[in-house]
Amino acid sequence: MDSPLMASDGARTLGRTGTITTPHGEIRTPAFIAVGTKATVKAVLPESVRDLGAQAVLANAYHLYLQPGPEILDEAGGLGKFMNWQGPTFTDSGGFQVMSLGSGFKKVIDMTAVDASGPDDPTRGHSAREQSALGHPDRDLAVAPGKERLAHIDEDGVWFTSHLNGDRHRFSPEISMNVQHQIGADIMFAFDELTTLQNSRGYQEESLERTRRWAERCVAEHFRLTDERSHRPYQALFGVIQGAQYEDLRRKACRDLGAMPFDGFGIGGALEKENLGTIVAWCSEELPEDKPRHLLGISEPDDIFAAIEAGADTFDCVSPTRVARNSAFYTSEGRFNLSGARYRKDWGPLQEGCDCYTCQNYSRAYIRHLFKAKEMLSHTLISIHNERFVVRMVDDARNAIEDGTFWDFKEETLGRYYPAAARR
Repeated sequence: MDSPLMASDGARTLGRTGTITTPHGEIRTPAFIAVGTKATVKAVLPESVRDLGAQAVLANAYHLYLQPGPEILDEAGGLGKFMNWQGPTFTDSGGFQVMSLGSGFKKVIDMTAVDASGPDDPTRGHSAREQSALGHPDRDLAVAPGKERLAHIDEDGVWFTSHLNGDRHRFSPEISMNVQHQIGADIMFAFDELTTLQNSRGYQEESLERTRRWAERCVAEHFRLTDERSHRPYQALFGVIQGAQYEDLRRKACRDLGAMPFDGFGIGGALEKENLGTIVAWCSEELPEDKPRHLLGISEPDDIFAAIEAGADTFDCVSPTRVARNSAFYTSEGRFNLSGARYRKDWGPLQEGCDCYTCQNYSRAYIRHLFKAKEMLSHTLISIHNERFVVRMVDDARNAIEDGTFWDFKEETLGRYYPAAARR
């Protein structure tokens, strides 16, 4: 830790600045990590990702396992060399896909609704035909209407059905570690089971214990592979904290995994938006202070500030590029959609005063034209701006912690962003 975040009364909070050192450079924290799911930040050149100020990129082990295959990245010299990215890299474990493919729900986590009555999946590990024979047809399970369960969990791991061609694949803690070692990111995550806010308390307890056992297996396999692959730079392994909205489960997970030889920790799972800061704080209070904490899957300004105050060091989210593909762009006054008619003759940049490549060179009118004409360049230009917006906001928050102006910066930033956003 470099500098603690001090409260207005002079008391120390859980927030802090710091530095994560990797074989491919340092990450000054707090920091937003750009998501490059398939070894690319969608529609953005790696050189542009560097120029917009991103310190690191996070890729998805499950997707890279399916295509092009981890052995290809290993032969290329690792993820960074494969995608021509010189900075630090992360890979997640495939744990998110256990939830998203297992339930067939949308690719983002619902942070708004809690219904802990279930339904859970009492027949995990069985095919749809087997479930029906057991008297548990798909309609009774936690599966989206009209969707088929593509992931089945058992004690040893998970069977996935590829969304690309229907082939079946096996993921386990050991396989995830092997895949991530071959992908070669500087920081990787232990294989875990991600639950949702709709799972029952009983299932959360069962899943948490399974994730603990999987974490022990990940650590053992990680050390074995580190010795076997001593010709490669050391890869840090982060444990993943689950426990949903339950304080006792979150704290137990932190104590259990905190006692294991992880290099850092990911705070995962579905979090109620209104309790995000509280849940992160529970974890920060329990986890070793000298190890970094990564909060998986957030990018909204209010969530980022809440997480920073509660002690999270790094964050990642696909949202900046995902919303860009629907013409949404961030400004200090909120998020807006460029498809609106009022932008047809708007010759200004996406945001006045923004230093990104897009705002320095292109008008709202031109980018709107590209979007309406279904030209892919619109995705690139808006994505560059959105990534820069979030990266800069987190960088400014880090600087504000160091110079003692964080609380004023937070009030000004959120005060400008949300009133206009509510009127859009």
